[in-house]
Amino acid sequence: MIKFFFIINAISLLFLQTVYCQQKNSTITNKKIVKIGLLIGDKKSNSAQNAAEMAIENANKKEGISGLHFQLVVRSMAGPWGTGSKEAVDLIFKENVWAILGSHDGRNAHLVEQVITKTRVVFLSAWASDPTLSQAFVPWYFSCVPNDNQQSDALIDEIYNKRKITKIATISDNGYDSKLAVISFVKKIKTEDRASLFQFFYDSSCQNFSNLVDQVNEIDVNSVILFGQPFASKKIIRQIHQKKMKHTVFATLSLLGEDEFEDMDLTQYNNVTLVTSGNWLGLKEQSFQNEFQKKHNKMPSAIAAYAFDGMNIIIEAIKKTGLHREKIQETMSKTHYKGITGSIQFDKKGNRMGAAKLIEIINKIPTIVEK
Repeated sequence: MIKFFFIINAISLLFLQTVYCQQKNSTITNKKIVKIGLLIGDKKSNSAQNAAEMAIENANKKEGISGLHFQLVVRSMAGPWGTGSKEAVDLIFKENVWAILGSHDGRNAHLVEQVITKTRVVFLSAWASDPTLSQAFVPWYFSCVPNDNQQSDALIDEIYNKRKITKIATISDNGYDSKLAVISFVKKIKTEDRASLFQFFYDSSCQNFSNLVDQVNEIDVNSVILFGQPFASKKIIRQIHQKKMKHTVFATLSLLGEDEFEDMDLTQYNNVTLVTSGNWLGLKEQSFQNEFQKKHNKMPSAIAAYAFDGMNIIIEAIKKTGLHREKIQETMSKTHYKGITGSIQFDKKGNRMGAAKLIEIINKIPTIVEK
């Protein structure tokens, strides 16, 4: 009898489990599957994917039993030059995505832009800050990140106008995005007839920055602006602190990107002022931080924050418009979205409107710098 009872019980549980799975699959089947593409720099760059998945998961919960069911399709752009175009084409024609979110460098963003020009699929850039991306005036291109010109304006206003600092050195790697950001900053300085500055460049593979920091310390400057990637910038800041230099340190948004930022103590960034568009690390956005940390056991980087906002913007546009590519573009162009990176609207060229902001890390707490 006991054996018989266990057998009946096991069969019942198996039956209930089968029914539940069928109901779950039926629920999804009854919905319209909507694929959204995500292009990342390489397979190790998981910040954007984590955040995009979080946005899609939240959206699907809100949709309930009926409505749309969003799915994320991720492609890496790592590989030979031109891979970005191939992956974008693959997302559009093989995966039939309704829009693409990009979380990668400016060079690859240009490749994707060429593809969407011919296919008329919305492309929202959530990391590349290259200002030339909007100069082609492609209606399907949008960016939710302050571009290099906007970041330069914020830095120049704070450094020259507010703090009256005139002796400056820029430090940058030799990568495409970093060099472009420096060029934008220098052009702005020349346009506004500011004092000349010293420029330092290092190879992207560099591991030791002690000599570089010593060179900066030897010249007549009292402020440093970092344009490189987080791994190197973090080491340079550490060297400045260890050598007890009194230089004021500024940095572009790139300092908060990638996984290097996620696992580090913000104490190492103390007294550093950097560009952003909103304070997603502040107390007001605690729910986003908590949800991200609970799911991934790490602090969200800037890449995660902009990917989260970008994916939510795409989802909202599709929900308002339906599955019609031209109407999705029209809805995107009229975006008024309050995200964790601040209020987001686009100008006629797809740029994020509004001035970039600055935050300063004070005792591990990111604080908005008031104008």
